[in-house]
Amino acid sequence: MNTRLSPDQPRLDRIKTWMQTYVDERKFPGASLLITQGGQEVFHHATGLRDIARDLPFQRDTLARIYSMTKPITSVAMMMLVERGLVHLGAPISDFLPAFSDMRALIPGASLIDQTEPCATPTVHQLMTHTAGFTYSFNPGVLPQAMGDVDPMFNPCTHLLSDACDRLAAFPLAFQPGTRWEYSVGIDVLGRIIEVVTGKTLDQVFGDEIFAPLGMAETGFTPPNGTGDRFAALYTPLAGDAMALNAAKDSIETLRMVDEAGSSPFETSTLYSGGGGLVGTIDDYMRFVEMLRRGGDCDHGRLLSRSTVDFMRLNHLPGDIASMGPTSFSEQPMHGIGFGLGGSVVINPARTGAPGNVGDFSWGGMASTAFWLDPVLDMNVVFFTQLSPSSSYPARAQLKALIHGAMT
Repeated sequence: MNTRLSPDQPRLDRIKTWMQTYVDERKFPGASLLITQGGQEVFHHATGLRDIARDLPFQRDTLARIYSMTKPITSVAMMMLVERGLVHLGAPISDFLPAFSDMRALIPGASLIDQTEPCATPTVHQLMTHTAGFTYSFNPGVLPQAMGDVDPMFNPCTHLLSDACDRLAAFPLAFQPGTRWEYSVGIDVLGRIIEVVTGKTLDQVFGDEIFAPLGMAETGFTPPNGTGDRFAALYTPLAGDAMALNAAKDSIETLRMVDEAGSSPFETSTLYSGGGGLVGTIDDYMRFVEMLRRGGDCDHGRLLSRSTVDFMRLNHLPGDIASMGPTSFSEQPMHGIGFGLGGSVVINPARTGAPGNVGDFSWGGMASTAFWLDPVLDMNVVFFTQLSPSSSYPARAQLKALIHGAMT
């Protein structure tokens, strides 16, 4: 690893001003940032509030909804099964979930949900790379609209994961598997496959196989017992649903509270969403990222081999995401960025619109949380706040520029 560049503390302190400006301008309610290099902490700062109405500070031990930052954890759980010979990436998902047999996909340019043609059943690998043909209801198009009309989304309290997958199987795919990239509920389906293969619920798999060895005692599909009021409220600058991106309208109030401790569906979750269901602390998530930096190793054992983690962090697409014709929302830029198993991979920093290095592995969540692992700087970054949608402000690109500007 090249660690000749190290952070300059006065330059890192610029980040504190940037974070405070976001709070003062009522863009973020509060935020927390943690940076490590070579496994050692080099920066932490928290500011603002986790609950504005209750005047509670956003602190290092605040619990946040990490939404799609759940996806890398689900992907690690699947690769643990692959290493054990229980699943192979080329297997059709119908091998585990028969409801997804005899599938159909929308014809190109379809304007109606019943304009379909037969298609192959997606593979596990296509699920993990968002090339399976699934979508999200907040994406544009006829299929997302139909999904939103009957709400088969993987929300915490709607039903069980098995029920949600059965409902999803009644819809066609948005496109022929393998032909495009579209951000989707595919990782939720992956989570259900994990349940079928292991005979355990996804929360049990995560707890036994990942959280326990990593010491992630304050991460789960519900806020852990004893965390009190540390669960942050969620805010949005939109007038309506904080995730209804197709009908997004700005609100007069830039920090409108839409979910809070005491009445959050996350507190009574029955559906364990591998695509977006976890809540946790910034230190817990850093333990997960540090395991990836260490090639699958942790203080209490090895989750994956270094070879497997290296494989996950390769680009598994033919080119960058943009070259695969996406029309969907994404947690990251699409130009100059490929996709691995569980996260995006920088393949051309100059095309991404933000400083970075080849091989940067990252992903984010709808509440504007984010992480990345930089193999050149041997650096991990985890950023927490609670504002949905994550496309509201260019915070991630700004943060990358600030951090790279501090590396001297």
